[in-house]
Amino acid sequence: MKKTWMIYGASGYTGELIARLAVENGYTPILAGRSKEKFNSLAQELNLETSVYSLDDPKMIKEHLAGIDLVLHCAGPFRSTSSPMIEGCLLSNTHYLDITGEVDVFEHTHAKKQAGRAEKAGVILCSGVGFDVIPTDCTALKLKELVPDATHLSLGFDSDSGISPGTFKTMVHGLSSGSLERKNTEINAFPIGKKKRTIDFGRGKRTATAIPWGDVSTAFHTTGIPNISTWIPMPASTIRAARFMSFFGPVLGTAPIQKALLHLVDIKVSGPDESSRDTSPAYIWGEARNDAGEQYTVRIQTPNVYSLTAAGALEVTVRILDQANPSGGSFTPAGMFGSKLIEELPGCGRFEVEHEKLY
Repeated sequence: MKKTWMIYGASGYTGELIARLAVENGYTPILAGRSKEKFNSLAQELNLETSVYSLDDPKMIKEHLAGIDLVLHCAGPFRSTSSPMIEGCLLSNTHYLDITGEVDVFEHTHAKKQAGRAEKAGVILCSGVGFDVIPTDCTALKLKELVPDATHLSLGFDSDSGISPGTFKTMVHGLSSGSLERKNTEINAFPIGKKKRTIDFGRGKRTATAIPWGDVSTAFHTTGIPNISTWIPMPASTIRAARFMSFFGPVLGTAPIQKALLHLVDIKVSGPDESSRDTSPAYIWGEARNDAGEQYTVRIQTPNVYSLTAAGALEVTVRILDQANPSGGSFTPAGMFGSKLIEELPGCGRFEVEHEKLY
C-alpha cells in the first residue's frame, strides 16, 4: 500500500528545496501550510496536492492529518509551531519529523512523557532531520563508538553556506538568550562570546566560539555523554563584539525590537541560490575524550547546509515510510539509522579519524 506524506511549511526556503528534490526523485508529497497563496504556484508547477490549515488547534490538525502517514514539518519558528504539530501527529497516529535546530524543541520532543505517548501510539517523533542535526549527530555517535566511556564531547561545523530567512528569524528570536552547554548531564546557559578555543574544522585552525547548537540536546540523547559543547569558527574581534552585545540581550528580546528585526529579515534575506549552494561545502568536526586521557577527533565534509538538509530530510522520510511497522518513540537521526547515515547521503565524504593520548 502506497504511503502518503506531507511537507508542512512548503512556502519556506527549505520546504521548497525539499519539495523540488522529492519530485526529482519520483515522490509526490502533499504541500501544506497556513496560506495556500504562498505555495500554490509551487504546487501547480510540481503537480502536487495541497492542504491548508493553521496550527492553532491540535484537534483541527488531527482532522487534516487523516490518512497521512508522515509529516515533515518545515514551518518555523519551531519553538512556536512544533508542539501543536507533534500533538496533532500523536492524535492522528502520524509520524513526525522536523528540520529544527532549537534546543528547547529537541528537549520537548525527547521529554519522557512525549516519548512514552509516541511509543504507545507507534508514532516516530524525530526532530532535526536536516543539517540541524544529522551531520553532527552522526559525528557524535561515531565518537561514542570510538570512545564508549567518553565523558566530554565537543562538536562544531565551518561553512560559508549563507543563511535562509527561516534560520535568520530563529537567530533573531534567540537574541535575548545566551549560549548553552551540557555539564554533568544538565543544560546550562552562559553569555555568547564567553568561551573560545582554536579548532581545525577541516580547512585549517581557526578561532572558534561556543554556540547554543541543537546537539547540546540531541547528542546527549544519542550518546549519553554527560558534558557537551558546540562550536563555530569566528574571528576573535567578532567574539569580543558578541560578548559585548550579550549585555543587551534583554533589550533585543523585547517585542518592538523583535518585530522590527523580523521585518528586516522579510525584506533583506532570501537564502543562498543554487550556485552558492553548489560551491560552499560544510566541514564537520567532533572531539571526544575519556577520564583516561584517550581523545579521538573526527571530521567529515558535506555539501552545503541547505542542500544537505533537503537530502537528509528526504532520506529519513523515505526510510521511515519504507518500514512496515516501525517502533514508535522519540528518536534522533543517528539514533534511528546509525553513524553511517551521513556518509550515505549524496555528496558527503567519509569520516576521518585521529587519536591521541592526552595524559
